[in-house]
Order: sequence, then C-alpha cells, then structure tokens
Amino acid sequence: MSYSGEYLVKLARNTIETYLVTHSKLKIPDDAPKDLFDQSGVFVTLHTIEGSREKLRGCIGRIESPRSTLIQSTIDSAIDAAINDPRFPSVTLNEMKNVIVEVTILTVPQLLEINDPKDYFNLIKIGKHGLIAERGHFRGLLLPQVAVEQRWDLESYLDYVCMKANLPPNIWRNLDTKISIFEGIIYSETTPNGEIIKRIVE
Repeated sequence: MSYSGEYLVKLARNTIETYLVTHSKLKIPDDAPKDLFDQSGVFVTLHTIEGSREKLRGCIGRIESPRSTLIQSTIDSAIDAAINDPRFPSVTLNEMKNVIVEVTILTVPQLLEINDPKDYFNLIKIGKHGLIAERGHFRGLLLPQVAVEQRWDLESYLDYVCMKANLPPNIWRNLDTKISIFEGIIYSETTPNGEIIKRIVE
C-alpha cells in the first residue's frame, strides 16, 4: 500500500489550524492525490513537545468504511483528535506550535480464527500488528506503535486492547472475544510543522 503520506500529514495540520480559527471543516482540496480517495482506515495522533520528550495530546481515527474515503476520514479524525478526544482538553491554536502531527494509515483488519488463545502468540507480532478487540457491541483498537512505545509484552498488549474496548483485561482468552490484526503505515512530522517522514516502529 503506497499513499501520499506527506500530503495527509500537512492536510491534518491545516485542517486543525483552520478549524481552530474558523470553526469550519476544511473542504477536500481540488489538487488532492487520487489515491487518497480510496477507502482506508486512518488515525491522527498529536504529540506535545515538553522539553526533550513527546507527550500524547490526542488520538482519534476511523477503521475502514465504505462510506468514507481516506482523505475525508483524515480531515474528520484530525478535528476529533484536536478537540474531541475525551482524555484531553481541546488543543488551542497557539499550542499547535508545539504539537507534532502523525497520521497512521491502516491496512484492512484481519480476524484471527483460533482454536486456543495460545495461538495468538504465534500470529501477532509486536511492532508490526495493531489490534482490535470486539465482543458484543464493545470494540477497542490499539495502533501498532503503542505496544512498542509502552514496552508491553504480547499478553499485556492483548489485555490493554480489551480494556480499550471497556472489557475485562483477560477476556481475550475467551473464544467469544474477537481479535483482529492490522498493519499501520505511519507518517509523522519530526518537529512541529517540520520535515515529514515515513516512520518505522522499532
């Protein structure tokens, strides 16, 4: 999968800054690359620079939907990450000077069909796979980079994605709980409004 990641990161920042000034959603630019009109899941993540460290400031996204294109989902997710993440107060325009914008494009989720929960340990790779946990109407998602950043082992990763779905942490051991994997292509500013790179999770 190859997308215009640099374009999306710039679009996400422009969307946020425009919305904070005008309270209006940015329209899709006429010059947008054609590949961005595919259906694909995407998450926009904001990190605040505090000294030499980055601190999560917002992260909202959408799993692939036939009702929305990648570019529209990026616009919607950028606004939500800035003002609708319930964990944080709304980002201010002045604050954006210290915010790094990151866009993660998701591959199509793949449901893992198993006979024993131990099978997950052969199918899921930390740093490569994001996780989705589903049970009934509960669903939670963690991006591939989260497990690496938090230094989780696989069992902890599975526990946390279940908790993200508002489920008990060990419910992944029950075969009625659905676990899906996906991969993420990450594009990020290296500094606030600076150079944009394709980031490798290590």
